[in-house]
Parts: sequence; C-alpha cells; structure tokens
Amino acid sequence: TDGDGKADKSTVFADDLHIPLSFVLGNEGVYVSEEPDLTFLKDTDGDGKADFRRRVFTGFGTEDSHHALHDFVWTPDGDLLFRESIFHNSQVETVYGPIRAKNSSWFRYRPSTRRLTAFGAYPNTNPWGVTFDDWGNHVASHPIFATAFHATNPPYPEQHPKASGIPAYSGTCGHEFVDFDFWPEELKGGFIKVRYKPNNRVEIHKWIEKEDSFVEEYQGDLIFSRNLSFIPVDIRFGPRGALYVCDWYNPIKGHAQYSLRDERRDRKSGRIWRIVPKGATLQDPPKIYGASIAELLDLLKRPEYRYRYWAKRELRDRDRTQVKRALDKWVKRLDRDDDRFRHQQLEAVWLYRGIDAVNTELLAELLSCDNHLARAAATRQLRYWSELLPNSEKALKTSASDNSALVRMEAVIAASYVGTPDALEAARKVVERPSSTHLDYAIATSLGSENLSRHWKGEEERYPDIEAFLKEFELKSQRNDGKSKRGASEASFDSQKGLVKVDISCVPERMMYTVTEFRVKVGAPVRLTLENPTGTPHNLVIVQPGADEEVGMASNAMAADPQGASKHFVPDSDKVLFATKLLQPDTSETLRFIAPKEPGEYPYVCTFPGHWVIMRGVMIVE
Repeated sequence: TDGDGKADKSTVFADDLHIPLSFVLGNEGVYVSEEPDLTFLKDTDGDGKADFRRRVFTGFGTEDSHHALHDFVWTPDGDLLFRESIFHNSQVETVYGPIRAKNSSWFRYRPSTRRLTAFGAYPNTNPWGVTFDDWGNHVASHPIFATAFHATNPPYPEQHPKASGIPAYSGTCGHEFVDFDFWPEELKGGFIKVRYKPNNRVEIHKWIEKEDSFVEEYQGDLIFSRNLSFIPVDIRFGPRGALYVCDWYNPIKGHAQYSLRDERRDRKSGRIWRIVPKGATLQDPPKIYGASIAELLDLLKRPEYRYRYWAKRELRDRDRTQVKRALDKWVKRLDRDDDRFRHQQLEAVWLYRGIDAVNTELLAELLSCDNHLARAAATRQLRYWSELLPNSEKALKTSASDNSALVRMEAVIAASYVGTPDALEAARKVVERPSSTHLDYAIATSLGSENLSRHWKGEEERYPDIEAFLKEFELKSQRNDGKSKRGASEASFDSQKGLVKVDISCVPERMMYTVTEFRVKVGAPVRLTLENPTGTPHNLVIVQPGADEEVGMASNAMAADPQGASKHFVPDSDKVLFATKLLQPDTSETLRFIAPKEPGEYPYVCTFPGHWVIMRGVMIVE
C-alpha cells in the first residue's frame, strides 16, 4: 500500500475451496481449479470478497490430487488454457457433448461459447509451467516447444504417441520471457525459468529458432541455492518490470517419499523474492484499469508481453461492439514501416478472435506476408476461422506447402481441428515435404486425431503415403529412444556361459522398479538393462551391502551441487559398485559386470535426489 515494493497487507478473496491448484484472473473474476470442478468466482459488490460462484464444468479427474487442473493461462487469442496430468480420467459434460481424456491432456476453454476442446494427450507425468513467446508459440516444460503438440486428441481412450527425441522434462514450474528495457541486453528475447528438481535454481535460457521448432539453451543461473528448502514454484514479471519468484520454502519436497505426518513439514515459511537488475530504475507501468479503449489498443504495440497480456484481458471485458469499432480503425492506422508492423497486425488478429469478431482481409494478408513467423501464427487461426474465411480450404493447402516448416506444422495441426476430407488432403501435402522431429510429431498426431483418422483408417490402401509416413515415424521413434546395437566387446560378454540377464523398468510416477529382487551366482556375468519409460530421470546404482542409506544421503547432498546432474547424481564413493547414468525419459542403458565374489545382499537404488528412499531393490549374490 505504500509503494515500497513489499507486501504490507493481505486479504482473503475466497476460501472454502477444494484443493485449488491453479487460478487466473479473467471476465472480471477468477477461474480456479477445484477438482473435479472448474469454478468461476466474482466479487459483485466491490467489497473485495467473492460473492458469486459458478461451477463452469465438472467431471475432471481426481485420482491424484496434485495432478489435477493446473497451468492456467490466457492464450494470446483469448482462450483459457490448462492441463491435467497422468493417472486422471476425465469425463466432462458440455452443451456440445462429452469431452473425455485419459492419462493427461491439455484443454482450451472459450468462455463466450462455453466450448471446451481437448488436445495434446500423450504419455507424460506431471509437468508444470506455461507461457507464450512473442509470436504466440506455446512454451511449456514437457514438452518445451508445446506448439508441436496441439493436434486434437485421438479417439478416447487412446493417447498420442510418446515424444521420442523431443526435449521434455518435469521439475519446473514456470517461465517468463525477458522483454523489459532496463534488463540486461544479453537476457532479452530469452526466458527465466524456475526449477525445483533435481536442483533448486532459477535458470537463464536463450530461445533459439530451429527449422521446425524453437529450443531452449541453458546460459546459467540467476539463483542457485544450496539450501534445499528453497523450492521455486512460480515466476512472474510485475507491472514495473521487477521479477517475482514464489518460493514454497520447505525441507520436505515430494509426496511419496515422506510421511504426511513428517514433523519437518513447514506450513508458515513460504515467501516471495523480488529480483531487479543492479542499478536499474523500475519503469512506470501503463494505465490498464480505467484506460480508454484507444489507450489499451496502443499497449498492443509495446514490447512487454505482460502489458499486452493484461491489455487484451481488459479489452475482452469491455463492450465488444465498441472494441471492434476502435480496433478496425487502429489496424488501418498501423505504420507499415514499423519493425513490429506484422506483429501488431497479429495482435489485432488475436484480439478480433478474443472479442468474437473477425477480420478475414487482415488474416489473409498475414497468411501471405513475407514473415514466416507471422504466417505460422496466422495459419494457427485457421483452426477457428476456417468456416468464416473465403476459400479457407485453399488457404490451408497453401500453408501446407509453405517453404517454412513452422508454417507447415501449423497447417497440419489446424487440419486436425477442421477435420474435413479437404483438411486431410492439406495434411497429406505436409507429408509430401521433408520433415524432422517436431514436424514429424505434429504430422503423426494430427493424422492420428479423431477428426482426421476417421477419414483414412480402415482404408489404408487408398492412402499409401500416410501408411508409409507412419511406419517411418515409428522407426525414427525407436532410434530416438536410445536403443542401439551391441558392439563386438558387448557381444563377446553376452556370449559367456552362465550369463544372467536382468531387465528392469521404472514404473511411471510410482518411483519404483519393476524388479525389486534378483539372484545371481558369485562371479557370474550379469547383463542388466534399465529402461525408463517415465517422464522423470532415473538411474540404478548397486552398492555394497548395507550402504544404501549412506549412498542415498550423499546423493541428496548432490542436489546442492551445480554439477550434480552432470555427475548423474552418483556419489564418488567406494561403496558404489555399478551404476547406470541418469536416464532421461524414454531411454535405456545396459550394464555388464561380474557379480561380486562375496555372497550377500547388495542393494540397488535410484540416486536422483530423494528417490532412493522408496525406489530400491536388492541383488542377492549366492
């Protein structure tokens, strides 16, 4: 209240909520997750407390409470986006029919029409963190370039295939792109990310365009804490350009590893960090609440994402007839010589959709402009404007043949929303062109969507191009899974008499091995293969009898070491006998070793920090 940058007052807007994992402001109220419900709350009398409550939807999954609806954010074009994670089974009744999802899905909700769309269902665990880059690309954690995962879902209860070879992980909770002028130049255009496992840190990344995607490139840490109670769980720029990090601050991190009654659980010490570049002067924020429509529209020219985000949210709450009239004039007055001209046009397209209006001439111009990022973003709108745009089938096929792989990606994904035979033909045009990992995935998932697969499945002989592509996609996926051929030395080892073959897999989201005990003879050759089909890194470390706790505690301490991950969280200890590297999701490794000469029980554990407590087994040497 006194402008010193520190909170000195707090009030309760709403209570008596059921496990509210995520919320977002919008429509002059708040949308909040209350598994199994999506709830809308509003203060109607101005006393600062919610007195209106509406259940928007019910039927979302509740099987694992911390996997319920989360990652609430408004898309650039005004939909409410959120996701749920593995183990959940959702069946949501809507006026358009039931929406079903199994074992994770993204959702888009359009408040004005109350339409709920499910997309991007594929095998993952419980990833958090979501934002959008300057051109509206969806940025997450699992996967990082989430734009490639926007195909509508396959027939329930199927999922799209796993994302082999595509960067993806859990253990992060949010990102913010750096676009405030007084922040260091070398950070601008990249983003800052909060990570709570395996290390506790606030990371700096570049955002680099590739042929068919954008990728992150780690640059260093803004914060790295050796205090493992520091658990950053959200990040956001404030209106003056300071960066705020929400710190859960608790010595207990995780759910399955610790008792709910563990006395170390801290329910009082959460805190928020405020970060400002040294010597910087915070900028004055623009007026948003109470600003005129014209003033709000001009904020769409600002480089700061958060200003544009807040301005569009406010404009969507204004009289839409007045906003459209003003927006029509604003578009005509844009300066074609401005370096951001195409981006400003795109912001207008997003706002038109946000207020349930259209400007087909503007969209057509962007679809054929000279900026491939603008063309890609405009092609994304064909998902929703196809029935309104003259010759939309032709426009979709044109984008499907674009020289830019990013544009072709948006075209094939849009085809899964349009879902007509013509849309399938557009998707087939994308199949004709060269493609790499992200575009391959977008093609495969779009062809596998319920909307498109109904046009070709069962008639594969009519679509040899589709069948050939999907077979090649499966082969590429197998190669990306890290499965390799044996070398001569491995083959020689495997040919030994008495070889013991042990195959162990990690159980998704259970922090368990599929094999918790196996027996070998003293001095026997052992070939042990560990597969990790989960969304979390795991390893397998065999230790001396009775040394599991010592090695496990040492691996916990490595979480405070910036180099811990590069060492695969395997302690430098003579108690460690054999160890795999830290396996990323959907990879495997084979250990070949001679069993110890001394009989006994040799524990094996996952030494990813904290996992060893329950992720364990024993090798019995006889």
